[in-house]
Amino acid sequence: MTRPLTHQAVRTGPGLAPGPVPSPPPRPPSRLPVLLVLCATGGALAALALPAALGATLDRIVADGRLPWSALALCAALTAAEAGFDALAALLGATGTAERAAHLRGVLLDRLLRTEARRASAHAPGDLTTRLTANAAEAATVPVAVAQTVAGVLVPAGATVALFAVDPWTGLALLAGFPALLVLLRLLVRRTSVTAADYQREQALIATRLTEVLDGAATVRAAGTAAREHARITEPLGRLAAHGRRTWDIHGRAAAGAAVLLPLLGLLVLAVAGLRTAAGALSVGDLLAAARYAVLAVGVGVLTGALSGIARGRSAARRLEPLLALPAVPHHGRVLPPGGAGTLELRDVEVRGAGRRLLTGVSFTVPGGTCAALVGRSGAGKSLVAAVAGRLADPDAGTVLLDGVPLTAVAPEPLRRAVAYAFARPAPLGTTVADTVTAGPTRPGPDRLTAALRDACVTDHVDRLPLGPATPLADAPLSGGEHQRLGLARAFARDARLLVLDDATSSLDTVTEHRVHRALARRAGTCTRLIVTHRAATAAAADQVIWLADGAVRAAGRHRELWRDPEYRALFGAAVDE
Repeated sequence: MTRPLTHQAVRTGPGLAPGPVPSPPPRPPSRLPVLLVLCATGGALAALALPAALGATLDRIVADGRLPWSALALCAALTAAEAGFDALAALLGATGTAERAAHLRGVLLDRLLRTEARRASAHAPGDLTTRLTANAAEAATVPVAVAQTVAGVLVPAGATVALFAVDPWTGLALLAGFPALLVLLRLLVRRTSVTAADYQREQALIATRLTEVLDGAATVRAAGTAAREHARITEPLGRLAAHGRRTWDIHGRAAAGAAVLLPLLGLLVLAVAGLRTAAGALSVGDLLAAARYAVLAVGVGVLTGALSGIARGRSAARRLEPLLALPAVPHHGRVLPPGGAGTLELRDVEVRGAGRRLLTGVSFTVPGGTCAALVGRSGAGKSLVAAVAGRLADPDAGTVLLDGVPLTAVAPEPLRRAVAYAFARPAPLGTTVADTVTAGPTRPGPDRLTAALRDACVTDHVDRLPLGPATPLADAPLSGGEHQRLGLARAFARDARLLVLDDATSSLDTVTEHRVHRALARRAGTCTRLIVTHRAATAAAADQVIWLADGAVRAAGRHRELWRDPEYRALFGAAVDE
């Protein structure tokens, strides 16, 4: 017998939602960018007021010959305010970026989970990983960087206005160098955006190839192609390095240009201010203020880093747009009739993809409580029909009904309670063995878990684990067949009216498969079963066989009737030879 289950053994594992589809993540607080702009603006105003205060203080010292303590206190207060506002802006910026990155990743994950599986699987796992991690993190920096940049423009703009207020001729000297500085900034942003897009594309390609090889590590070892795969994975590194060098070259050229242009511009302003002071047009305090404002005005060059970050973030955001545009599967609020037998009906179902028809005019009915076997050669469309039958995919035309209700009209949670799936390669969800078996819209109790493990013929293996069903998945070594049996147990644990097995016994030995099918047979009359199979014995035990060929129903009937067709017999002969 399986060990008694504690409450902890069936707790929700990380990433598992109580319902079939998680709720969209809440939006991040919108006050952070506003507070960031206010803090940055406060720091900018303090920085702009300080040169005028310093100049006025110096003039009073020269005129009175003594220290004006109140003016010095004002200068100290302005200095402290500038430092405090800048520190708070940096804290808010880091916090805002982290919160937005978390929110953005939640939105992207929500889009992937709410769309059809075939749409999500159009993106390679490695590419998805790059978009959800590195690209999302870079894209999240854009709003904060924009807020900081807008506030950062206030300092050079305000300093330029203040310089004109101190002396118009000094202000004109500053404006003389601005066109060259603006050209420098524009070139930086444009070139950085292009280079960042190329870098991110090569980064995603490396991640995709690495994920493919890790997923097929056993195949690579068996084929002896490790060196070839290593070369294939690292092949984009040369281009990645080139894009990286180009990025640093762009930044280096911009920095070098700024390093030459900005000191010359500051020197020009100081020279004009000095001449105006010598001519008696400016006081010593005005000269000090002009010198400080010149430094702040040419600080527009500091924006090169912020603008470069915005360019990289926008490039990353463009890579997220295809995921954000994934359409959610539409649902309505109908429920299935209580106590329904689970009658499944497909009417003229058509599915298109890759520029061709994958399913054409598929129509059949599986009466409630009966078993139907889906057979056909590889590529005939069996798994796609199985997906459509439980609304893991929507047909492009036609209707799928369960107990007379179109699946598109059923609310998601009742639908997931009514339909259970088992796959050839089930995903291990949750933290423990119990988590992966009880994953679903509702949590089965200990008795149902025990019965499900027994029907899936995996009780003996689970009992041998250190903590039984409470054993963490990381500490539970599982063969391919044991993985399949846990997936079967997950389906058996549900009180579903339709059970879809998509080649879910392909890794089981003959004896175990026979015991599993006996457990399935005990559900006759209470649960409709749709089984994708390549085995003649499974087809023979079904109430009807649906024979698919080239995405269409070639024939339907009892196994013994179809057996008269030599092509049908050859179908199972080919499966055995494989």
